[in-house]
Amino acid sequence: MIILAIGAHPDDLEISCAGTLAKMVQAGHEVVLVHACSGDKGHFEIPPDELTRIRAEEAQQAGAVIASRVISLGVKDMEIRANDEEVRRKFIDLMCEVQPDIVITHTPDDYMNDHTVVSQLVFDTTFAATLPGASERYSSAKQVPALFYMDNLSGMNFQPTIYVDITNQFAIKLDMMRKHDSQLQWLKDHDGVDILDCLTTLGKMRGMQAGCNYAEGFIQHMVWGRPNAVRFPV
Repeated sequence: MIILAIGAHPDDLEISCAGTLAKMVQAGHEVVLVHACSGDKGHFEIPPDELTRIRAEEAQQAGAVIASRVISLGVKDMEIRANDEEVRRKFIDLMCEVQPDIVITHTPDDYMNDHTVVSQLVFDTTFAATLPGASERYSSAKQVPALFYMDNLSGMNFQPTIYVDITNQFAIKLDMMRKHDSQLQWLKDHDGVDILDCLTTLGKMRGMQAGCNYAEGFIQHMVWGRPNAVRFPV
């Protein structure tokens, strides 16, 4: 299967679902990692252009841990809009190029604008990409993919309908997160978060709920027209 994971920023997938993505790769599936925004506003001291370059390299290093392709759509932080036709074309082209069976992204009520807009764009364009002439660069997507929402940073207002045991992949998840070195200090400075400790705490909590040491939680978007019988290939 082809799994397309789309986060707003270069470290969002590592925070919310890297263990599951690693497990999917280990099971022999193709996983493509995408960040819509460049992460250019994620530091108090590093200038935006330099930070964009740094974070792109960090994302590539994280993807290399699980031998997955990494794509940046290059939108600036806090400037992504669901009704921006250029941005919508980027998302549609992405769907048509990758032809995913499953898409994983942010929950629609996540905690900040970039996340919720990406969620809306993914919902909209996974359908729009199947229409005739959807993309000028690629053939239309062959199917509307199954859609799953990943957990948020603290698990607040998120009740998983699916749990994935990542006990054996948790060290990989932390390794991928550590590649985003520029963000380890930023999250402490801006949000007061020790992100590695936060990931450990949330992983243990979801693990307790799931009956294992560490887990990640997801919600499947169940609507007519999507392949609702599809389950995570792990």
